[in-house]
Amino acid sequence: MCQAWSVSFQHGMHFHLRPDLSVLLMSQRSNAPYKDSVEENGKVLVYEGHDAPKTKGTPNPKTIDQPRSTSNSILTRNGLFEQAALEAKNGKRQPEIVAVYEKIHVGIWAFNGFFRLTDCWQQSDGVRSVFKFRLKLADDLGIKATAADALPQTRMIPSMVKLIVWKRDAGRCVICGATDNLHFDHDLPYSKGGSSLTEKNIRLLCARHNLSKSDKIQ
Repeated sequence: MCQAWSVSFQHGMHFHLRPDLSVLLMSQRSNAPYKDSVEENGKVLVYEGHDAPKTKGTPNPKTIDQPRSTSNSILTRNGLFEQAALEAKNGKRQPEIVAVYEKIHVGIWAFNGFFRLTDCWQQSDGVRSVFKFRLKLADDLGIKATAADALPQTRMIPSMVKLIVWKRDAGRCVICGATDNLHFDHDLPYSKGGSSLTEKNIRLLCARHNLSKSDKIQ
C-alpha cells in the first residue's frame, strides 16, 4: 500500500494525497483507536475524525475535543475534510473522492473502494466532541487510484469475511500463489448477482489474475 502510493502512512487521514484523491485508513477492530462503522449494507461509511497529537506535558488527547485547527489557525486533517464535506453538501463543489483502506488484521490492509465524501458533523462520545464523516460508495467512477487498486470496486466486503478469506487462502493468490498486490475477488461478480456477504463467493487473486478475469467478463 505504501509502495503503491509512494508515501509512508503515518496517520489515518490524508487530504489530497493526489490532486484528485484523498485517502482514509479505517478499522472496525475491537482495539481500534477510533469508532468507524459501515452502514446500509456496505454502501455508507461513517468515519471518525482524529485526535490531536499526543505531546509531552499536554492532556490526554482522548479527553479533549478533536481539533478543527491548530493553535496557529491552520486547518487540521479534520478541518480540511470537514471543509470539503460541507462545501459538497451545500453544492459549492463536487464531493471529494476518497480511497478507503481497512485494517483487518495486524499488518493486513484491504482496499474497501472509492467513496464520495458527502457530509460531516460533530457529536459527543460521552467525554468530548468528535468529528464524524459520511462517505457513500462510488462504484460508478471507473477510475484507477494506483497500480495496486486498478480494479473497479463494486460492493464492500465485510471485514469478517475478508479475514476469513485471508486465513483460508493463506494470504496468497489462489491461482499462482503470489503474496503481493492481492485483491478480494468475487468468484461470481457482484454485478451478476454474486454475494459480498459470504466467504464462499470471495477469494484472493493477485492483480494480474484478477485483471485477466475482469477482461473475460462481459
